Amino acid sequence: MAHASVASLTRTIESLLTSNSPMQSLICDHREEICDLNEKTSSLEVFVKNFEKNNVSGEMTDFEVEVKQVANFVEHTIQLRVTEVVLANDENQREKARWWLSDSLQQVEEGIDRIWKESTKIQDKGKQASKESTVQEFPSSSKDIRNVENNMVGRDDQRKRLVEDLTRSYSGEPKVIPIVGMGGIGKTTLANEVYNDACIRSHFDVCAWATVSQQHNVKKILLSLLRSTKGGTIDMNDEAELANMLQKSLKGKRYLIVLDDMWKTEAWDAVRLCFPSENNGSGILLTTRNTEVAHDAGIENLSLQMDLMGPNESWNLFKSVAFANEALPSELETIGKRIAEKCHGLPLTIVVVAGLLKSKRAIEDWKSVAKNVKSLVTNDPDERCSRVLGLSYNHLTSDLKACLLHFVIFREDSEIPVKKLIRSWMAEEFLKLENDLEGEAEKCLQELVDRCLVLACKKSIDGTKIRSCKVHDLIYDLCVREIQRENIFIMNDIVLEFDSGWTYLSMQKMQPFKCRTKIDYYHRGLFRALLTPVHRQLRDHDSNDLLKQTRSIFSSFCNLPINFLKSELIHFKLLKVLELRHIEIDHFPVEILSLIWLRYLSLLCHEENLDIPPEICRLWNLQTFIVQGLQTYIVPSVLVTFPEEIWGLMQLRHLKLPRFNLPDCPSGSVDKGRHLDFSNLQTISYLSLDCCTKEVIMGIQNVKELGICGYETDSNSILNNLVHLQQLEKLSFIFCFAHFPASAKAFPATLKKLKLESTFLSWSYLDIIAELPNLEVLKLLGFACDGEEWTPNVRGFT
Repeated sequence: MAHASVASLTRTIESLLTSNSPMQSLICDHREEICDLNEKTSSLEVFVKNFEKNNVSGEMTDFEVEVKQVANFVEHTIQLRVTEVVLANDENQREKARWWLSDSLQQVEEGIDRIWKESTKIQDKGKQASKESTVQEFPSSSKDIRNVENNMVGRDDQRKRLVEDLTRSYSGEPKVIPIVGMGGIGKTTLANEVYNDACIRSHFDVCAWATVSQQHNVKKILLSLLRSTKGGTIDMNDEAELANMLQKSLKGKRYLIVLDDMWKTEAWDAVRLCFPSENNGSGILLTTRNTEVAHDAGIENLSLQMDLMGPNESWNLFKSVAFANEALPSELETIGKRIAEKCHGLPLTIVVVAGLLKSKRAIEDWKSVAKNVKSLVTNDPDERCSRVLGLSYNHLTSDLKACLLHFVIFREDSEIPVKKLIRSWMAEEFLKLENDLEGEAEKCLQELVDRCLVLACKKSIDGTKIRSCKVHDLIYDLCVREIQRENIFIMNDIVLEFDSGWTYLSMQKMQPFKCRTKIDYYHRGLFRALLTPVHRQLRDHDSNDLLKQTRSIFSSFCNLPINFLKSELIHFKLLKVLELRHIEIDHFPVEILSLIWLRYLSLLCHEENLDIPPEICRLWNLQTFIVQGLQTYIVPSVLVTFPEEIWGLMQLRHLKLPRFNLPDCPSGSVDKGRHLDFSNLQTISYLSLDCCTKEVIMGIQNVKELGICGYETDSNSILNNLVHLQQLEKLSFIFCFAHFPASAKAFPATLKKLKLESTFLSWSYLDIIAELPNLEVLKLLGFACDGEEWTPNVRGFT
């Protein structure tokens, strides 16, 4: 995972060089050195990504270890020195900090030069190291699964469906039916049951099976299929001749081909032309963990998606393995069901656990297993689950690995809102600085879902977007092991110390991967923190400074005032993520203004008004700002008021507040030649109604989601300004008693979703809304319209 460290360093350097960065004046004396660093780290980022892609063994090379360490050290040093310059109290301190910055840039450049030269040496050798790593042989995960899951229990409906689809009278080209699912879910077992079914054997003239595997070898696939069709040994090495021989052996026959464990579309493209396309009702069954392979190869309406087993199926499979033909002792049934339930529906886990309990009949042994099923799976001497799921992980690109590993910051088995996940990815700089960061993040998530590593829990009404997701607990454990093994980041729990009536954060109590439920005093306060591993060059003077290594803090189970945290916050100089959604504040903590690298900030306010100080402009990296208020059934309880300096936060992408006032852009909207607006802002809620002036609306022209909240306003036409939002797709009104536009043309034509709550519109106004050309969803919540009956216009909604 050296790539994640280099990518993070590159994003940091790019943020210093962006044309609208407030750092321009600070780095002007060092622009040449920083530009040179940027060029080398950008080149290194591309090289390391390709290097890791070819290194599918999962083990880090010495080169990758060195790259990761140097990149972490360089980023840490640059951020620390820049912070010292920005936060200097007087000109004397600032001058000294500038000198340290200059000196440090020379030092870090030497480290980058060293690994950059090493990367060019590897490239000059013709990328020989990469070639050697890509031709390694890896054991077939499918063979392991077939040996473990040799008798299928449950899935009978799916087996019958596949047999019917394959044997149904059909005269077209061969049917291609993919079986899709995560590793260990039973794809190979199901395919094996179908392959050996009596109806299948009598229906097809020829049946042949080949295991494709992660690093597919076309010659081996062809040889495997030929041995099934012709029998005996094949004395031939030429791939083209083997393909020709296979096609001849299948010609004129009704055949069934099973291609098991297919990872890439390239594997399908390499063999598909070997199968005759005669119209005689032949079939091809393939198993894959990748939905993209299924889409490219199969008939969409015949594709079979294998889901996790339900409680009854899980118990039946567990019984069949643990007891086989034995009678089930009544005293073990209850505890056995509990064990089966803790396997979370993954057949491979159920089989492994049940197999290890096969020879144990003492209830104490079963109770011990029930307490920690995962430990038993993890410590399985054959490492069957680890190897099967590890293959899926090793097959990911570097950026997808980083995104998957980030799931460990959330509670195990928790359903995660996709918006929160994506904004967290962005803050941790896993993604390149593109205009459509959210779109890129959604593509990454979809790819993880397509590879059956992430489970989609909720989707949008039209089914096109994932709203919430989670990972199976074995995938979660895999991520934890990978983080520890590669020392990608350190995840610690921070607890509180109590001394003489005082409450304070104890950094000495930070314990990696400490289980939350084991902390006796977590009801008083608990935080989860992510730390960047210390580089050896820092150890002389920084080995105990955990605060400077901390890059993210998330609060959990806290119900404390902010006071105890104030004195500590200023020391977390390089913090990127600060989520304090369990700690009530009554005013904006000024200590946060020292965290200039902050990208994600989430607060909880219990007061009616929250004023943001002008110094907010220091947080020039901020992308997401969230304030939650106490839940009420009236107008949102907190009103946030921003100073005009807020317009200087040009990286801002998401503002989610109960209700807020946004001032007009500063006069002229120009500051030293820089245009001030929120050109990156994607979502806003809830903007006060009387702030929807033309000046404000013109400053947020690229927003895609907008929420408006407020009472009446002096202007009868203020909502007509919304027409300037030509990127707007989703619009929400809550407690909004304004004069709504008299024509649908006053709304952006791009609008797809509209939500109304407590707007007390007349039902007849919906006839105007019906004229919106691209509207797909209309949500009418409590008191959206006034009156008991709605009679839709025949030309509008039906």
